[in-house]
Amino acid sequence: MHKVGNALRMLFLFMASVIGLGIWLSGYDQVHWLLYAPAIFMGFAAISGICPGLIFWKKLGFS
Repeated sequence: MHKVGNALRMLFLFMASVIGLGIWLSGYDQVHWLLYAPAIFMGFAAISGICPGLIFWKKLGFS
């Protein structure tokens, strides 16, 4: 499984929080739906320790 370390988990949590704060300050109905995707993926990576982006890029052949 593609686990991430604690420092990277805290970075993901911080970045997801900043994006979430930007969405909240802009208004939920004003932002495009695509802006929610990175915040959700980073929040998932921070909570679970499994990074969907890392899995995706490794499947494409990048290591």
